[in-house]
Amino acid sequence: MTQHTPLHEHAFGDDRPFASCHASTLVELASGETLVAYFAGTHEKNPDVGIWHSRRTPAGWEPPRKVADFGGIAHWNPALFQAPDGRLWLFYKVGHVIPEWQTHVVTSADEGRTWTDPRELVPGDVGGRGPVKNKPILLSDGTWLAGASHEGEAGWRVFADRSEDEGATWQRTEYLPLRDGGEPKRGAIQPTLWESGPGLVHMLTRSNFGQILRADSSDGGRTWCPLYPSGLPNNSSGLDLAKLADGSLVLACTPLWRGEGNPQPRTPLVLLTSTDNGATWSQSVVLEDEPGEYSYPAVIAVEGGVAVSYTWRRERVAYWRGTLRHDGWRDSCQWLTKPSASSPTTSSTSCATSARAGHSALRPATATPFPKSPQPCKPIPTCCWNSPLASTTSAPPAPTTSTARATT
Repeated sequence: MTQHTPLHEHAFGDDRPFASCHASTLVELASGETLVAYFAGTHEKNPDVGIWHSRRTPAGWEPPRKVADFGGIAHWNPALFQAPDGRLWLFYKVGHVIPEWQTHVVTSADEGRTWTDPRELVPGDVGGRGPVKNKPILLSDGTWLAGASHEGEAGWRVFADRSEDEGATWQRTEYLPLRDGGEPKRGAIQPTLWESGPGLVHMLTRSNFGQILRADSSDGGRTWCPLYPSGLPNNSSGLDLAKLADGSLVLACTPLWRGEGNPQPRTPLVLLTSTDNGATWSQSVVLEDEPGEYSYPAVIAVEGGVAVSYTWRRERVAYWRGTLRHDGWRDSCQWLTKPSASSPTTSSTSCATSARAGHSALRPATATPFPKSPQPCKPIPTCCWNSPLASTTSAPPAPTTSTARATT
């Protein structure tokens, strides 16, 4: 790939009809327009929070439009999905508090100009079914697979939801166990998924263990090996991933180790790339590195590269579209190497000194190469029992499986 000046802009400005917004999702439409959805209102969890969307046309961004408001109950975490028949699906959560979430869904046959009345995705559900934050994926056999999770008294727990009838019904797996057991009320949420080959599915998750966790499946997401450390840092901030046409992966995340004394800023926000199914990663683009919150990214593959939307200081939704360099491009692994006892945790100050791989609209573009890392990026372990990387990776402990149950 070659690097071109990317597009980097906000979907709306200070004249927005709400005080706060968060948790965006995006889709590129057949018309070439882009639709970005998010929740917005006075502040997260407030009863006036609804689901809104903004549309980018050749003429620019249209004003925000509210598309879902149950009335007096907070809305959360929309996820857009373009079905093979062209119909657009918008999943979102409704509930006063997270453990009481229900998943609602609306669909559109005209690229989001009009929407059906909302319905429960799984009638009677409490806690949330279907996609919890990130987009579902379409498997090679036509199955829809969504990364799901619950948060409550039992802690953070991840599972997968499958639909074999184009979203009409859903079957969930059991919660994925942690490889080493873990501690009570600790765990993972908000998986992002990809399929590396027919039936070979993988997930990366946000966690409160200080790094991204991973799990793998060899049967289309019906059963999974236990969650295990990926080696990528995570300070309990949301992430998302897209698989490109050439098989490479692009991960949007905040790659900071979580440790004592770390204020856990949701900055920097970067794009990492992998050309070996997530075994190793290199940094391609720094989207944001200033103080503030830049979080909950959503990333999709588009012609020639990727498009990303994300929360900008809880005030706006930012949009980035561009290409990525990963041919002969080796750059800083400073966030991918866990700090030693003698070195401080990476801070937003040190991030701010890194070169950027191109900005426009928000800041001037630069093209200075990233400095070389003092240590090489460490390979990330994989579940070799179903991974195409088995021949190059040492085997982990024998996995146990999380079996699917035939309930909805």
